[in-house]
Amino acid sequence: MKTHTTSLVPVPDQPVSAELVQQVKQAHRSFPSGVTIVTAQVDGRPVGLVVNAFSSVSMAPLLVLVCINSSAQSHAALCAAQHLGISILSNTQSTVATTFARSGGDKFQGVGWHEGGQGAPLLDEASATFEVQVVSRVEAGTHSVFFGRVVGVETSDLPPLVYSAGDFFDGGRLLAV
Repeated sequence: MKTHTTSLVPVPDQPVSAELVQQVKQAHRSFPSGVTIVTAQVDGRPVGLVVNAFSSVSMAPLLVLVCINSSAQSHAALCAAQHLGISILSNTQSTVATTFARSGGDKFQGVGWHEGGQGAPLLDEASATFEVQVVSRVEAGTHSVFFGRVVGVETSDLPPLVYSAGDFFDGGRLLAV
């Protein structure tokens, strides 16, 4: 499959009040999400960053998506990659999330990882990992939305790490209602 970028019809930039921006941020903080690390190999070096905008798209074909801020230091490297690794962090990996959330430096130092079948870095001790072939990328405001065809997956019995309202939570201790 060939990777391509699709441009949408531009959305006119309209003034938005600071109050609306704060309300939107507050609404987003109230929505719990999993924590993922998106990775790639660039010139034999692993690169990656923390992302909470990850979703299943389709089961036929097997597609997922991740959203990456265009201002992220590793954005260009991820755009150049044909394969990405997506590691869903486990409840024991909040330190890993904090490490990959910072800009610059060797984020992989001291973090266990291995290469997937197509060479994408996958984190050890994750709740699950995906290796995807990038099939398209859409520029959407401040972010790029990467669509990837799943070419490999690993699962574990480790509960996921959950992020909400600025804190990490143990996904294995959620109460059913």
